[in-house]
Amino acid sequence: MKRRGFLAGLPLLLLSREALSAEIVFAQVVPGRRMRFPRDHGAHPDFRTEWWYVTGWLANEGREPVGFQVTFFRSRLPFATDNPSSFTPRQVLFAHAALADPALGRLRHDQRSARPALGLAGATEDTTRVWIDDWRLELDGDTYHSHIAGRDFTLDLTMRAPGAPLLEGDDGLSRKGPRPQEASWYYSRPHLEVRGTIERGRGKEAVSGSAWLDHEWSSAYLAPEAQGWDWCGINLDGGGALMAFRMRGNNGGVVWAGGTREDRSGNKSVFNPAQVSLVPVREWESPRTAAEYPVAMRVTAGGETWELEPLMDDQELDSRASTGTIYWEGAVRAKQAGKEVGRGYLELTGYWKPLRM
Repeated sequence: MKRRGFLAGLPLLLLSREALSAEIVFAQVVPGRRMRFPRDHGAHPDFRTEWWYVTGWLANEGREPVGFQVTFFRSRLPFATDNPSSFTPRQVLFAHAALADPALGRLRHDQRSARPALGLAGATEDTTRVWIDDWRLELDGDTYHSHIAGRDFTLDLTMRAPGAPLLEGDDGLSRKGPRPQEASWYYSRPHLEVRGTIERGRGKEAVSGSAWLDHEWSSAYLAPEAQGWDWCGINLDGGGALMAFRMRGNNGGVVWAGGTREDRSGNKSVFNPAQVSLVPVREWESPRTAAEYPVAMRVTAGGETWELEPLMDDQELDSRASTGTIYWEGAVRAKQAGKEVGRGYLELTGYWKPLRM
């Protein structure tokens, strides 16, 4: 799944009206297609939106926990152009990166945006290799490599996938709304085994931990009556995994919901909207934007319930300089009967302003 209002504010002004020609007909998510790897690890430029989204928990030698996010977005612009120049922005790339640092009490984050030109940014189609300048996420065999040099932090991480991709929904076709076209192709890679270093103003620190990767592409992700979504991806203790989401409506109701539960043996349960609920337990108000986010959430999927509690409340990410929105993306602990049973991330969008994709 995933989820972002990153089409807002796309740099269409880079094209003059004279340069624009026919409106693009984007590829659609339709049943009958089967995912193929390693090809589907790569970019799908005929679709309108796409993202590679990594979130996880790390700890240094002193066992201090930090959360991290590395996300690359690709967006195809809605108009064709006859201009053959390599500078013509047929695709646009964005990237977000963040450290959820309890020692600071808020996110360290940075962002990039670029159009693919002259090798300075791009997303290959044969496997995962996406980059903007010196920011990168690459797949080599079963191992991802990422290097991010932010304004006040640096990530240099290696993430090994211990198993095959988890195909969300119906063999990768994940419904996002009541209409057939409101869907995405979507797979996850839970329990990535992470090692590497971080820097945050006190020297280089060796870290290790676990992460979750989502790769998702779509041309109609958000129903017109939806204002945003809540999503979680949780690495459960013992090797299981949970993904759950709800698309929130403008009227305060739920437009759609879904989820997946994988046990330690790889057996998968897929949940329909009636089997999934995300209920706010506690809200936090941002001192910067006055947006109120349900940072503690009760998640029920298939009759099983987890309580999600944040590593820290202030994990709001301001991405207006790249994708035009503000959202909450935070490290959370999953608990049952008061006992921690997993760790992952919770994403809350459309609380600052309704998303328009």
